[in-house]
Amino acid sequence: MPYRAWFQCISGCDEKYELNEVVYQCKKCGDLLEVRHDIDRLRRHSSDHWKKLFDERYRRTRWPYGSSVWGKKEFVCPSVANENVVSLYEGGSNLFWAERLGKELGLADLWIKQCGNAHTGSFKDLGMTVLVSMVKQMIAEGKKIPAVACASTGDTSAALAAYCAAAGIPAIVFLPKNKVSNAQLIQPIANGALTLSIDTDFDGCMKLVREVCTKNNIYLANSMNSLRIEGQKTASIEMVQQFDWEVPDVVIVPGGNLGNTAALGKGFLMMKDVGMIDKLPRIVCAQAAKANPLYLSYLGGFKEFKPVKAQKTLANAIQIGDPVSYKKAINVLKVFNGIVEQATEDELANASAQADKTGLFSCPHTGVALAVLIKLLKRKEILSHEKVVVISTAHGLKFTEFKINYHENRLEEVTPRFANLPVEVPPQYEVVRSAIFKKFEQTL
Repeated sequence: MPYRAWFQCISGCDEKYELNEVVYQCKKCGDLLEVRHDIDRLRRHSSDHWKKLFDERYRRTRWPYGSSVWGKKEFVCPSVANENVVSLYEGGSNLFWAERLGKELGLADLWIKQCGNAHTGSFKDLGMTVLVSMVKQMIAEGKKIPAVACASTGDTSAALAAYCAAAGIPAIVFLPKNKVSNAQLIQPIANGALTLSIDTDFDGCMKLVREVCTKNNIYLANSMNSLRIEGQKTASIEMVQQFDWEVPDVVIVPGGNLGNTAALGKGFLMMKDVGMIDKLPRIVCAQAAKANPLYLSYLGGFKEFKPVKAQKTLANAIQIGDPVSYKKAINVLKVFNGIVEQATEDELANASAQADKTGLFSCPHTGVALAVLIKLLKRKEILSHEKVVVISTAHGLKFTEFKINYHENRLEEVTPRFANLPVEVPPQYEVVRSAIFKKFEQTL
């Protein structure tokens, strides 16, 4: 009997739809959908079977299982035929033991899951491979899908453009004008996507893309499409796999549209449901103080959730005031004894720079997560002996303006405590020697 998965409403009405149906919200109540799997069918194999199978496939060359997403195909999207998988060998990102940074912060076992070490430089590849593969499957089945579109703060557009380019499917990206880095802007342009620069913020772009997709049969690729979550949840599975199937104590993830928070929880829960793990970590969602609706809801015990008008923040990818996946994220945080904390501009910039000085090259969103880690350590809500994983969502090379402006003290609301500017010297031995000894007088 084949493995099965389907869309199901996250509310009590339990409406169900096939994965090859163009649907993003419940047609009965309007709530979000999630992908459900036939867990009883998956349980027919032992947990050791799944661990062995995933380990045997990991980073190998047999198509498409060398991808760390499609190496877990039965847990992700079993209904896509292998010939319709659109993969760029995603996943398998470095689980970096941040030994030196951990010691500086008073934490013995700190790890950074470097999801930015990906084809397009962010964790978005994990979800986009699943979504674009399903679009290719539907087109092969005869469905008329003229293009795939997304609103983005940069990284989603890059992933969509790359995967659609690989598949030969037209892509459209809606970007808020002057609110993404040049490195992020050039990615969809280079991959041939129709790139719309719109004089609004992400929430405005999101409203427009939903209207365009609804009225024109264009397929929506934002995280309200829960196929994306299925790929992103493999970060949890891969993380545990890299720890030889040991579960960390705490996982910290930056939160914007909140799909990644929901995805991480889903991955852990699925492993527990099939017996691969016997405990769950604590999940921490880290928000920028200038775009913090989930944090405000958390302060009130999640009794209500109100969108906010997101203000300009250095962590532009999570500058989202009306996140689509807030219900899913709240559900996960309740199950995982979760915490939501925020970071100011000064805190996130300095946390990112401190990490860089220990060998990392952190995007500002990872800086938000690191700043929250520092706060929780000081409050002893994370203890020094715990194994902690910080999810690094994008590669720092996408944010060179942020890096340069930090070191040149040109960021508003930031006092750079780790600035390291070049020292200009003439081509003279004595002057060069003097500059070296001045810098390292205590070690030379």
